[in-house]
Amino acid sequence: MLKLDVITVGKLKEDYLKKACEEYLKRLGAFARTQVIELPEYKMPQNPSEAQISACIQAEGESILAKIPAQSYVVAMCIEGKMLSSEELAQTMMQVQNRGMSQISLLIGGSWGLSDSVKARADLKLSMSRMTFPHQLARVMLLEQLYRACSINNHSKYHK
Repeated sequence: MLKLDVITVGKLKEDYLKKACEEYLKRLGAFARTQVIELPEYKMPQNPSEAQISACIQAEGESILAKIPAQSYVVAMCIEGKMLSSEELAQTMMQVQNRGMSQISLLIGGSWGLSDSVKARADLKLSMSRMTFPHQLARVMLLEQLYRACSINNHSKYHK
């Protein structure tokens, strides 16, 4: 069975986002072993300097890299990534499995983004949109798209 790890910086604060994530995690259970790994956010002052932002990105990046299993196909969620349709995401996931890989790690950085070292580790850089979304909402959107992709690959009726 496919294993999906969503490795993300920060905890969900709003109940409605937690409930949405729980719902998609429950639905994904029919297709994949899925877990969300929450990493702590780096503490930042109110108006951080460029050096403080850089230190934050590096520290969060190191904690993300430490959680990625060596054999995992890695997808970094970043604005400069490739935009895929739901069908293309499903196809990508199927291709990964057809190559004999059974684990996919999907990475969501903190509010300052992902480090260059995390992006370099990625097999795919993926963007949801040219629009900017809060990273907490990105988690819900990613889980929904993973569920949709699994539904497409399993010919269920969710995707129309």
